[in-house]
Amino acid sequence: MGNDPVLDMLPNGPTLTVGPLLGCIADQAERADDTRAISSDVISSLKASDVMRLSASRTIGGNEASILQIGRELEAVAARCTSTAWVLWNHLAVFHLFVGTLGPDHKAMIDGIVHNREWVCFPAGAGSGVAGVIDGDDVVLTGKGSFSSGGRYADWAGVVFAVCDNKGKRVEPLDIRFTIVRLNGDGVRIDPTWDGSSVRASATDDIHYEGVRVPLNRCAPWFGANRAETLRTVPVIDHRYREDWVGLSDVWLGWMGVGLVRAALAEATASIRHRKSILGKAMVTRPTVQVNLGRATALVAAAAATMETACNDIDRRIASEIVPTVADELRQVGMATSALDQLRQAMDELLSTQGGNGLRESGSFERRWRDFQAMPLHINAHRDRAHHQIGRFVLGEELEAF
Repeated sequence: MGNDPVLDMLPNGPTLTVGPLLGCIADQAERADDTRAISSDVISSLKASDVMRLSASRTIGGNEASILQIGRELEAVAARCTSTAWVLWNHLAVFHLFVGTLGPDHKAMIDGIVHNREWVCFPAGAGSGVAGVIDGDDVVLTGKGSFSSGGRYADWAGVVFAVCDNKGKRVEPLDIRFTIVRLNGDGVRIDPTWDGSSVRASATDDIHYEGVRVPLNRCAPWFGANRAETLRTVPVIDHRYREDWVGLSDVWLGWMGVGLVRAALAEATASIRHRKSILGKAMVTRPTVQVNLGRATALVAAAAATMETACNDIDRRIASEIVPTVADELRQVGMATSALDQLRQAMDELLSTQGGNGLRESGSFERRWRDFQAMPLHINAHRDRAHHQIGRFVLGEELEAF
């Protein structure tokens, strides 16, 4: 057995691109949570590193990291600061979406984003609504995008808009398009609305567009509801972009959960080895403590194995240039959802084992507990949505739009 039994049970992954930055990410985690802002030094260091280019293919100047490698990178970051992992995860996942949506016609612009290690975000959550009025060779955007995780740290925002006439009425037939907007441009305003209890420094804010001009040649058709189906046939910059970004975001979110819960487990066991319970009995001798921590460890190991299998399946498809099927995509979403359920159970075991005294003492468990809650609640991996879709599929019913 090595120095850390938890690490023996749940070993680290491969050599990481983000490895040199993990120390500074961890050092600012508590302050980021308190101030709701990730350290500017951490953001600058990330932007200067190849971490920003992990999900970009070599054809556009990226690192073309495997899906599994990216998962293990995010696992390590989440173990140090989940807010930092959250915004990095958003960048890597939505960049994959942007490349697939914009396609080969916009390769030069995408090349520039990769070369400059620029950060992207995608405010398009519930409550979003942007209208675009065509004016000559431009489109003028007005409206709001919500849930812009990482927006305050980013350089570009993805925008889905409905083409409207000069009176603001949507044209018929409905014309929905996608573009990207520079966040330091005229008419762009970030409203710091994120006040969540989890991932407090994720800057999941609203972004307002007030008469923002974008060249029409920077726009592409938007295939949001049937994105996965469309990506199986349209021209793409590289085969990896035929994989649906929602499925990739889910398996990477699963790895982030593994990293967070493993860190919470390591901290809990380190503390409990030296703690006394009522009447001075050593906590390590309590059978229920042993059983609960054992079950938590087994659950984390199972979740990690599930995520590794899911990522390996995707990486094999990409390497062999196999177009994913509906079943492939639903399977990886279901595996991620199941892993997050296991991790939720593991966090419950850690909570009950530490008890009130453990929560009273200094430590990172409360922050990690709060941060974890955002993971199974994210719409991409929410088990209600995922299981509903999978259930419809196995019954032979038509799937919902999302």
